[in-house]
Amino acid sequence: VQLVESGGGLVQAGASLRLSCAASKRTGTTYAMGWARQAPGKEREVVAAISWSGGKTWYVDSVKGRFTISGDNTKNTMYLQMNDLKPEDTAVYYCAAREMDADVVMRKTSDYRYWGQGTQVTVSS
Repeated sequence: VQLVESGGGLVQAGASLRLSCAASKRTGTTYAMGWARQAPGKEREVVAAISWSGGKTWYVDSVKGRFTISGDNTKNTMYLQMNDLKPEDTAVYYCAAREMDADVVMRKTSDYRYWGQGTQVTVSS
């Protein structure tokens, strides 16, 4: 499985960005997916997760109401719409995936098996 993120950049506080994750998946296998971020000097944390059907989502408290995770299985692409960005959202954002038959979300970085290379998001005040 290969994951490739895009859409990062430098924006001012209050702006929006949409990250994309293009996934090459094995046919017939379902995956739980998520977005994680890592700021300088901090541990990587999962900020949003989605089940393979898209029917279940989860967000860390710090992004609830501002970020929206979604997926398009026809395009094998996952998105993270980020609104009202804050300087504390500055980080490298990673796409993650794991084979999962159950329709559940994965909330921990240790839950994921596959990772993208990351895309930088910088929010200036």
